[in-house]
Amino acid sequence: MITARAAATFEPVGRSVAAARTFVRDTLQGWGFPDIIDDAVVLTSELVTNAVVHAGTAAEVLCTRADGGVCVEVADRYPERELPLQSPAGRLGGVDREGGRGLLLCAALASRWGVEYTSTRKKVWFRLDLPDRPAGTRSAGPALPAAALPLADPRVRVAVIQIDRTGCITFWNEDAHELFGFTADQITGKPLTDLAAWPHTPGTSTGIAEALRLSRWEGSYGIRGADGRVVPVYASHLRVRDAEGAPSTVCLLVRDEERAVLQSPQRAPAADAATAERGTATDPFEVFIGSPAPDDLDGLLQRTVERARDMLDGDSAYLLLATDDETELEVRASTGLPSARQRFARVPVEAGTGRYGSARMPAVHDDLSAVPGAVPLLANTGMRSVVTVPLKVEGRLTGSLGVAAESPRRYGNEEALRLQFAADRIALAVESARLGELERLRRGSLSFLVEASDLLAGTLDRDQTLALMAQMTVPTLATWCAVYTIADQSSDPELSYVLHEDEDRIDGLKNLLSKVPPPDPVNSPGARVWSAPSEAAHSAALRSSLRSLGLADATGHIPGPGTSLATAAAVGGETVVLPLVARNRVIGMLTLGKPSDDHFRQEILELAEDLSRRAALALDNARLYSERTAISQSLQRSLLPPELPHVPGVEVEVIYRAAGEGNEVGGDFYDLFPIRDGAYGFAIGDVCGTGPEAAAVTGLARHALRLLAREGFGGPAVLERLNAAILDEGARSRFLTLLYGELWPQHDGSAVLKVVCAGHPLPLRLRQDGTVEAAAEPQPLLGVMEDLELYEQTVTLEPGDVLLCVTDGVTERREGTRMLGDDGLTDVLTTCTGLTAGAVAARVLRAVERFAAEPASDDMAILAMRVPERQPLRQDD
Repeated sequence: MITARAAATFEPVGRSVAAARTFVRDTLQGWGFPDIIDDAVVLTSELVTNAVVHAGTAAEVLCTRADGGVCVEVADRYPERELPLQSPAGRLGGVDREGGRGLLLCAALASRWGVEYTSTRKKVWFRLDLPDRPAGTRSAGPALPAAALPLADPRVRVAVIQIDRTGCITFWNEDAHELFGFTADQITGKPLTDLAAWPHTPGTSTGIAEALRLSRWEGSYGIRGADGRVVPVYASHLRVRDAEGAPSTVCLLVRDEERAVLQSPQRAPAADAATAERGTATDPFEVFIGSPAPDDLDGLLQRTVERARDMLDGDSAYLLLATDDETELEVRASTGLPSARQRFARVPVEAGTGRYGSARMPAVHDDLSAVPGAVPLLANTGMRSVVTVPLKVEGRLTGSLGVAAESPRRYGNEEALRLQFAADRIALAVESARLGELERLRRGSLSFLVEASDLLAGTLDRDQTLALMAQMTVPTLATWCAVYTIADQSSDPELSYVLHEDEDRIDGLKNLLSKVPPPDPVNSPGARVWSAPSEAAHSAALRSSLRSLGLADATGHIPGPGTSLATAAAVGGETVVLPLVARNRVIGMLTLGKPSDDHFRQEILELAEDLSRRAALALDNARLYSERTAISQSLQRSLLPPELPHVPGVEVEVIYRAAGEGNEVGGDFYDLFPIRDGAYGFAIGDVCGTGPEAAAVTGLARHALRLLAREGFGGPAVLERLNAAILDEGARSRFLTLLYGELWPQHDGSAVLKVVCAGHPLPLRLRQDGTVEAAAEPQPLLGVMEDLELYEQTVTLEPGDVLLCVTDGVTERREGTRMLGDDGLTDVLTTCTGLTAGAVAARVLRAVERFAAEPASDDMAILAMRVPERQPLRQDD
């Protein structure tokens, strides 16, 4: 049964693909289905691309919600596009084929899919089933002796926070004030997302906005306190509604180490309950593992370390997961240790100082103080004894589990065997959950890169490209981002853009980075750690603390103003640098940072590396486009006269509009120049095409006209010699339409013109009585025939008359099948009686622009000359 539907139609243009992705993402997000959004977006992107790009028709997208899943249909109006035939091997075709890749993705990702044809349309549909979510349960634990109870502070503080439907805080109790430092007045009305340090990875976890909309949620995250530091908390969310039906979320939060206050106990499986009834002793770790959620890797790991610590009565525990090549271990969960500082930190597996030499076999360390560096994770934590065991699946190292105590010689072989037995029982479940997380991350990364590529390809503006690079990484990949650019190989890196997820800290971050030497532009793949920002932040924080205490530094002087503690905390974590390499040259660096004591996980760094390659190419394309645009604009300016001369007794106005993208030189040109005393030459022309070839002919024509006219040649002779010069260009020549004339202002207030119209739109003469007539006859255009017989015609403009000369960009202005044409231009000119030359040109331009909604596709030049109504010129003028 369909319970909801949403539909939209997208035009057959490239930008519709991104619009369709946004439509599907917003629809599924509104329905509360974040788990399947990434797959739906990828499939929709492929199918809409087939419709609007390859088929060239509009795409109709329909989303329907039913019990247990979502169905998305994409239809186009091109039924002739058939389903790709299967190969003899039974496949739909290779990934390198132009067609059928959307169907390949449907077969790989969708639960069900199909293609339906009618006489007028083709529809491709796919269904994505929703993952099963285990229902919540209630359970009670047995009575335990006092020694077995979890530890907590003498005064357990439970922060109670209420969030309205918009995600803003409406209630903040006294315990929340004590835990995080903000008073209720300071925090009420602010979004919880401004405070929450959510462990978000694309495609692998629920975001806080989604968690607040669930009926019940429980888990760990961080809250940024008033001092800028992140307080790890364990939270329980409950969705409620008031008497008017308005929903809100009540959040209960405790310190992460006191999670037992809120954490729902896991219900033991029936087999364990039956065993307990028979009086058979069971391993408490077995009872804990019970039935872990198969897709909740972080929750499974956190429960594992807590159970391991309790089982061996330790003070702390940790779990590390191995990389695919088993050469490194990554911290993924810990208890009793500063988890925020250690999470996602990596160490090599091989033996040696700072390495986990015992990761492949069980090991017991009686006293770590006697063997410094044996377990790097426990350095400076106060732990003295530790037992570690490997997690293996089919003989392959997948992780390491350890339990530590503050006193020495707490553990022996018996504890190592118990812990190894537990590790063997949980290893397969951990590996299965890890593979599921990697698969979701892969799908999320694919969706992320598809949208990133689309956004980066949609602009050629350098500043906008820099902003997009930063906005795509913050906060999805990092807490803050800085982009350095390098103008050329001899230039130093320059800080070009800075972004932080908290806008209030951008200025402080920019100030801090401006005082730090930029990273070296090394052309080496991958991310490398850059410690300079963290060291500068810690140094600045120390100076700020000394200044607040009124103490002098080591030199005996009171330090000057430094970075605030909040900025220092925001930059104090891990910072990595990725080179921006385009066309085998380092054009900049992308710097990503975490707040205090945070680390990047490897999957995020690999995703950032993929993004940096795309961003580098987009940034270099923007640079090349800017350079080309600057060159073209400079060339365009050189092909037009620098300024118009003053013609006594004649008003002259010129309007020029180039229709190119800014990097193409237009083919239209105009000129007005003095020939000799009392005589002026004017010209308006249109070279076939645009670009360098057209520019060459334009430059040749404009300069040849001036030179030949000043040598005393008349109009026909000037154009005949110009025609010969164009033909001499051979294959590079372009044909040219040209209106050329000579203007003589008269003492009686009139003006005499001699014009030659070589294939150009005819000039129009507007008389004082409002009549409009052509002021010349058409003659052959230039650059086609060798022998031309051109002649000039004489026109006298009486006071109040206007001569209007335009290029075909004006007369050929189109709206569908309609064209302005000579008649439309004549109608416009008849309304210009009594106007100045400038007003005539402006009215013609306005009429052309209003004739069609779309921007002009051709260059336009408008030259208006008017003889004003005035007294005759005196002889001495």
